[in-house]
Amino acid sequence: MAAVVTRDIVKKFGEVPAVNGISLNVPNGEFMVLLGPSGCGKTTFLRIICGLEQQTSGDLLIGGNVVNDIPPRARGVAMMFQSYGLYPHFTVRHNIAFPLKTQGAPGAEISKKVEWASQLLGIGHLLDRRPRQLSGGERQRVALARALVREPTALLLDEPLSNLDAKLRTSARQEIRQFQQRVGVTTIYVTHDQVEAMGMGDRIAVIDRGQVRQVGTPSEIYNDPADRFVATFVGAPPMNIVARNGGYLGFRPENFLPKDMVKDAAFTEFKFRVDRSEYLGSERIVYGTLEGFDAKDVVTAKLPPAHVAEEWIRPGEWHPFAVRDAALRHFDNDGKRTSRH
Repeated sequence: MAAVVTRDIVKKFGEVPAVNGISLNVPNGEFMVLLGPSGCGKTTFLRIICGLEQQTSGDLLIGGNVVNDIPPRARGVAMMFQSYGLYPHFTVRHNIAFPLKTQGAPGAEISKKVEWASQLLGIGHLLDRRPRQLSGGERQRVALARALVREPTALLLDEPLSNLDAKLRTSARQEIRQFQQRVGVTTIYVTHDQVEAMGMGDRIAVIDRGQVRQVGTPSEIYNDPADRFVATFVGAPPMNIVARNGGYLGFRPENFLPKDMVKDAAFTEFKFRVDRSEYLGSERIVYGTLEGFDAKDVVTAKLPPAHVAEEWIRPGEWHPFAVRDAALRHFDNDGKRTSRH
């Protein structure tokens, strides 16, 4: 296992920077998530780390050693792709063993490592099947086992759950995270799914247009976003942002409550006009606008369903709402987080 460090990595395609100066420090054993929208450069950055892309400038260190000019196979990292990349004509056993065979490992060593990885991931009973005979979750575990038999110093995962249905993604998230904690391998995980990022990462690096906007724990990213992009990209529904006094005011939907629910703390009051609502079982999402603010700024409230009866939510009616001052976030006109004013 080894730390992965990047120093001002730039990757240009022609004159267009896909990665624009990313510096990141992933300590030994950490599970780091790269979170960002499609096309933001996160996969290109991952491919640079494993050696499938050559950076235009900047340095990459693995285990304290600069590996800028080291070929992929010699970097000691393993990458698991979105498509899994299993060979359809190979059995599971041969798919897992393939990277060891290409390295010229002895047969006894290959058998031992295949057995170890398959037992670790609970796929020992699948070794003689072919990929077409496997479910999506089983294929994902086979691909992970194939990456692990190399005993990589770092594991790179590129959207590994995107081909799974919603229910299977939930269980697969738990399996990957629990597995990583057992093995302790340094892991960099790429996703555009904020739920995956929040639920899996020790830390999250939010990336936009080839640049890191913020690095922090899931709690730091969610509760103290560095700018408006992070504030609105992380969270479902996203943070409410409204223009006010030459700046912007932000507050999470779960902190925007009927005034009678906000007690024993300093708060800011708003008049909220209800436009529509969605009942989601465990919660109700209410959409509307604020009196005195731009009507185009749609505001959402996330409320316990029992608190809000159907007859209370009539389109066009105004209600007193409030946000505790401690939950308000302020941003300047450039989108950067500022102190309270």
